[in-house]
Amino acid sequence: MEKIKINSIKAWILAARPKTLAGAATPVMIGTSIAYMDGKFQWLPACICLLFAFLMQIVANFINDLFDFLKGTDREDRLGPKRACAQNWISPQAMKTGIIVTTVLACAFGSILLLYAGWELIIVGIVCVLFAFLYTTGPYPLSYHGWGDLLVLVFFGFVPVGCTYYVQAHSWTPTVTIASLICGFVIDTLLVINNYRDREADEKSGKKTIIVRFGEPFGRYLYLFLGIFAALLCLLFLKGGNLYAALLPQIYLIPHVLTWKKMVKIYQGKALNKILGETSRNMLLLGILLSLGMILARVY
Repeated sequence: MEKIKINSIKAWILAARPKTLAGAATPVMIGTSIAYMDGKFQWLPACICLLFAFLMQIVANFINDLFDFLKGTDREDRLGPKRACAQNWISPQAMKTGIIVTTVLACAFGSILLLYAGWELIIVGIVCVLFAFLYTTGPYPLSYHGWGDLLVLVFFGFVPVGCTYYVQAHSWTPTVTIASLICGFVIDTLLVINNYRDREADEKSGKKTIIVRFGEPFGRYLYLFLGIFAALLCLLFLKGGNLYAALLPQIYLIPHVLTWKKMVKIYQGKALNKILGETSRNMLLLGILLSLGMILARVY
C-alpha cells in the first residue's frame, strides 16, 4: 500500500472505514421500506436518518480506532484491515478532534428529526452517542467484556429500524419488531467474523469477546445460525400475508452458507478478511431482499 500522508484527506477516508457504512445503511433501508409499505413514507426524514446513521458509524469507527490503539489492542501485526492511528496515518490528537467534530455534526443533523417526531428522540440520540463511547472506552469497555453482540442487536436493529420507521409513521408495529430482530442478527454476523478472526489476539490482549469466552467452535456455529435465524424470522411475515418479504430473503441463505463453509476451511489468519467482505455483501443482500419484499407488498 502506498504511503499515506499523516492527517491527509485520504487518511481520514480510510479511518472512516467506508465499507462499514453498509451496516449503517441497511437498517435505515429496511425501516424506510416498511414505512413505504404502510403508506407512511417521507423522503426527507428518511434521508436524515441515513445521514445520522452514517455519521454515527464513522464516530464509532474513529473512537474504536483511537482507543484500541491507546489500549495496545491494535498493533502493526493485526490481522484485520489496518487502522489509522496504529499506522500513524492520523495522530491521536487529530483523531480526538475528528471524534468531536463528527459527533457534533451527527447531533446537529439528528436534531432536525425533532421536526418530525417528539422529544423522545433526544434521549435516543444521547444514548447512541453514549454507547458509541462506552463500546470501547471507560472503566468497563463493553466490547472488551462480551457485550458487543447484544449492542449490535440494539443499535443496528431496534434503534435504527424502529426510529427510521417512527419518524415517518409516528408509530411502532409488530412488523418493525420482527424486522429489527432480523436486521440485528444479520449485521451481528459482521461482528462475529471480526471476533472469530481476532480470537487469538483478543485473548492475548484481554479482550473477552464471547468467542474468546466460549471458543472457536462456538464462534463458527454462531456465525452460521445467526444468518439462518435471520432468514427464517422473515417467514413470520407469512402470517400477515406478505409472501414477498417472507420468501425473497430466503435467497440470502445460499451465499451465507457458502461463505460459512469458506470461513470454516480458512479457520484463521488474514485470509478471513475475505470472509469479512463476503459477509458484508451477504448482509446487504438480505437487507435489499427484505426491503424489496416490503415494497412489493404495497405495489402488488
